[in-house]
Amino acid sequence: MSRRRKPEARCPTCRMRQELCLCSEIAAFRALKLSSPRVTVLMHHREAQLTTNTAHLAALLLPRCEIHVRGEVGRTLDASAILNPNESPLLLYPSEQARPLTAALVSELDKPVCLIVPDGSWRQASKVAKRESFLAHVPHVTLNADAPTRYLLRREPKADGLATFEAIARALGVIEGPRLRLEMEKVFTLMVDRTLRSREGRQPIDD
Repeated sequence: MSRRRKPEARCPTCRMRQELCLCSEIAAFRALKLSSPRVTVLMHHREAQLTTNTAHLAALLLPRCEIHVRGEVGRTLDASAILNPNESPLLLYPSEQARPLTAALVSELDKPVCLIVPDGSWRQASKVAKRESFLAHVPHVTLNADAPTRYLLRREPKADGLATFEAIARALGVIEGPRLRLEMEKVFTLMVDRTLRSREGRQPIDD
């Protein structure tokens, strides 16, 4: 008879296994007090409890990053909590009408940026703009070609696909400057490296 595997003891804050906890690194990042715009993650409800979801790490690092869960039956997003008339919202999604996110584009805006980021599988993320009607007039932006993903904990169906955290970090590198991206990616790399070492050769998880 095979023994049942005991559930892993995880940090309730960073969701890492306790021996891999990132909370001290998160505190060190926040102590830098780096400037960042408001980031709103529209998370598919199936992602909310996954320990491999990276948007949660972004919310721990960035004081102005908030997560709104979408896609649950009978529940709708509160548009007033996401769109602020004193901000310029940008939806980070590579649709056909999306403009490359550049410093020049940001300089054209007359209000502070609010970066809106769909979170979920490619299929789930592709439905956000259509299913959330309040996003109908929000401009779409996309990231320019860059280094491939470092997130090796899930299988990536697209060659140029990124984890949500990576997409946020790269976008903020454009909006605020390279240091913010660099410091975010340091914590992300630690998370990936620690998890990979702990898996002892186990295969990445499918989305």
